[in-house]
Amino acid sequence: MRLRVEFTTEPFDLDEPPPHAVAVREVVQGAELDAVDVGPFGNTAEGGAEQVLAAVDALLRKALENGATRVSLQVNVVEGEG
Repeated sequence: MRLRVEFTTEPFDLDEPPPHAVAVREVVQGAELDAVDVGPFGNTAEGGAEQVLAAVDALLRKALENGATRVSLQVNVVEGEG
């Protein structure tokens, strides 16, 4: 099964990325995922179910450890993938 996760962390800082955003970016960029898109207001990552779920666990922990007050995420099954 293939999954796609979309997520944001708060609070936002328009001047520079806060520590929680930097930590989460490092998690997803270092994970064994096939596709990662990191943006200023939202992030997406895609890969096998085990890899995505492991990345979600790590990103939640790192975001909260680094000052996030809210993490919003959505996980979808990528249609047509086995």
